Amino acid sequence: MYDLAALSAWLEFAVRWVHVITAIAWIGSSFYFIALDLGLHRDRNLSSGADGEEWQVHGGGFYHVQKYLVAPAQMPDDLVWFKWESYSTWLSGFALLILVYYLGAEFYLVDPSVADLSVWQAVLISLASLGFGWLAYDQICKSRFGDDNTRLMVLLYVILVAMAYFYTSVFSGRAALLHLGAFTATIMSANVFFIIMPNQRIVVADLKAGRKPDAKYGKIAKQRSTHNNYLTLPVIFLMLSNHYPLAFASEMNWLIAALVFLMGVTIRHYFNSLHARQGNKHWTWLATALIFIAIIWLSTAPMFRASEPQEAQGPALQFAQADGFGAVQDIVMGRCSMCHAAEPAWEGLHWPPKGVRLETEHQIALAAKQIYLQSGLTHAMPPANLSYMEPEERAQIVAWYRAATGG
Repeated sequence: MYDLAALSAWLEFAVRWVHVITAIAWIGSSFYFIALDLGLHRDRNLSSGADGEEWQVHGGGFYHVQKYLVAPAQMPDDLVWFKWESYSTWLSGFALLILVYYLGAEFYLVDPSVADLSVWQAVLISLASLGFGWLAYDQICKSRFGDDNTRLMVLLYVILVAMAYFYTSVFSGRAALLHLGAFTATIMSANVFFIIMPNQRIVVADLKAGRKPDAKYGKIAKQRSTHNNYLTLPVIFLMLSNHYPLAFASEMNWLIAALVFLMGVTIRHYFNSLHARQGNKHWTWLATALIFIAIIWLSTAPMFRASEPQEAQGPALQFAQADGFGAVQDIVMGRCSMCHAAEPAWEGLHWPPKGVRLETEHQIALAAKQIYLQSGLTHAMPPANLSYMEPEERAQIVAWYRAATGG
């Protein structure tokens, strides 16, 4: 049994590693080509008939890049396609969703205090929502409403905010933000698979057949590529959010997610403007900082009862000697130690999550800050509140930590 569990853990690690590698490749090529397109010199009458050109230097050499608005007069034999980075990122991400959130639904997907769902219901909602996201987005893009790209992006943002609220109403906080990222990433990858690549194949087929390609296919592909560019940074944040309970376990997690999308827009707008030689739009950095400050405030504001405690200093002894430690020790032993033990009592666990053990006075005192953040200030732990930690117990943890730190 132990070997099977270890194999499962390494399988998850391998899939996660593939996901990270392919995501880096996809994001890198996406950022590069958007920057390249924005930076092209289009004020030159090029004999080649290209729409624009740019000279670049990298790795000890010089590169002369030209872009054809529709296509070159003759199709080259060694055309390079950029598609597998996107496909591999989505496929590995979906595999990870199955391994972690579907097979581990009781821990990470379903939270009875949010919605009393069975595992199969939660998985069905997950799958249906991902499919709905692409179908709704694609139909809007193809409608007359989608002719105005600014108007389209505003509506897309409204849909993303609505989905953030929906996900936090049916899943655990951890799964909600992760699913919002998967929802967005599905749209991005589907853009490549269903729109960008087929349109490029039509252009190639026309060239090979001696026909003049229609410029509309390139225009549509560029629109979807631009959407992907602005959605990339929020997706990265959401995929990493499960490591930060102050983001996913806050009472205002849906609004935090909504603001993250705005941060992604302000950051990308700065770099896109810079690449397009439109100047340094420094206001975007101020806007980003203000949005992030708002996120920080939202993550804890509903739980403020007194001023925030300062960072704990000194040995763990101060926490063991603080008022209320005995009660907190009983809470942790009763609600947390069945998993966070050298030999977890919870079925299916063969080692303490993230190696954190909470069996002795010293271990509990040493993990004081983590206990405070994950079980006091937020509801990240226990996962899905499987051990039924009461609000009064969370309040005791908060009071103990703040007493120990002078907060």
